[in-house]
Amino acid sequence: MKIRSISGKIYGTALSLLLAATPLLAWQPSRENVPPPRQEFRAAWVATVHNLDWPSRSGLSAAAQQAELIRILNTCAQLRLNAVFLQIRPNSDALYRSSLEPWSQWLSGPGVNPGYDPLAFATAQAHIRGLELHAWINPFRAKANKNHSVGRGHISLSHPEIIKPAGSVLMLDPGISRSRSHVLSVVEDIVKRYDIDGIHLDDYFYPYPPAVLRDGKSNSQRRDYINSFVSDMYDMVKSAKPWVRVGISPFGIWRPGNPSGIEAGVDAYENLACDARKWLRKGWVDYLAPQLYWRCEPAKQSFPALMQWWAAQNPSRPVWPGIATARIKSSEDPGRPASEIARQIQYSRSLARTAPGQCFWSIRSILQNKDGIQKHIRALYPDAAIPPAMPWSGSAEPGQPNLSATGNSSVTSLTWTPSGRPARKWAIQARYGSQWRTLCLLPGNQTKLTLPNSFIGNAASLAVRGISPYGVPGPAASVMR
Repeated sequence: MKIRSISGKIYGTALSLLLAATPLLAWQPSRENVPPPRQEFRAAWVATVHNLDWPSRSGLSAAAQQAELIRILNTCAQLRLNAVFLQIRPNSDALYRSSLEPWSQWLSGPGVNPGYDPLAFATAQAHIRGLELHAWINPFRAKANKNHSVGRGHISLSHPEIIKPAGSVLMLDPGISRSRSHVLSVVEDIVKRYDIDGIHLDDYFYPYPPAVLRDGKSNSQRRDYINSFVSDMYDMVKSAKPWVRVGISPFGIWRPGNPSGIEAGVDAYENLACDARKWLRKGWVDYLAPQLYWRCEPAKQSFPALMQWWAAQNPSRPVWPGIATARIKSSEDPGRPASEIARQIQYSRSLARTAPGQCFWSIRSILQNKDGIQKHIRALYPDAAIPPAMPWSGSAEPGQPNLSATGNSSVTSLTWTPSGRPARKWAIQARYGSQWRTLCLLPGNQTKLTLPNSFIGNAASLAVRGISPYGVPGPAASVMR
């Protein structure tokens, strides 16, 4: 039985369909052994800098911005992704209400209030659709270029003494303790005030060559600053909300020659002060998403070889590769077909040491359906999956809910009552013959669901189980007909 895809409209309050006045179909409680849902991380980056992904341009009305974001989230839900990396701090500015930094120019203009809180809106709308929302920040970039307009109170205006040029970019100098403490304060503020599921950092700690930040420091000293920052940030996030995932997306090659035969024009360890292998081995991240944007075949930058190397660095923490859907039929790689992305998803699954996952750069190429990429994603994601658990952060499972179901010739309605430890999300599962599949994920505050029978098809049983804030699945309650 193939599960039909349904749009984001089935989630949340929009899900509630009125039962038609036709005879009810009986669903009876069952004591079936329902297997846990598949665990796999499936994310897409949504970039705001230079209006790459969202919003499409600066200055759109609040309604237009929200409509564009809803389209992105609906597409992610329809393709059975389960997480979004939303860039909310591209240039020491904010795409959310902040007392520490001004509104971003990429939203409604430098320092201009858009009239709503985009991060609160995005988080709520993502959760309705069963998606995790990871707040993506750029840690130390202050201005995209020297002429970049910024709002009142921007760090480059209030504390110019900690700002240094790096090529055409202005940066907070990571070697100055005030720079690091400012960024940590920003992260702490986001984590404490918003119901996000993760904090995500890109790799712009120091500039890519040929740009240089002239600080008089050695590469070893720079690594020490960044290592200290990463460790402090992880501890701070876990102290505030231990269930919030911390992830970093470094350059895809730790150092040239690792593994043997791999070449790179950038030495991230030396040039960017990124010792991502150390962060992974020390457990200073909950996941690493190295930017493995190369094809499978070239030996000098081989996706399978790099994926296998990264996954071996700490078998207890996951590596979920960044996969470049943006390079399909692109100027960077004119001949790359969408089928290359499908191969990389399959490789990432076969080479993962823990639960697999994939992160797509970026959502625009998926929205554009470059070379039919959506067809490949649908084929490889035939049903929903829950983001993998983080047992090192918390292992307690939610209680088994009390479930009842009714239906008629058009719809089936599920109602459940939580028990025991609370669930952050719910997984809805269905049995077809002897096979169980996950239909969708719902937020923890939802306890009713009405589904069209055309969606559930000839399911013989339905089940609901809670997923803890740490991603641990609880026991399922099931009904059968």
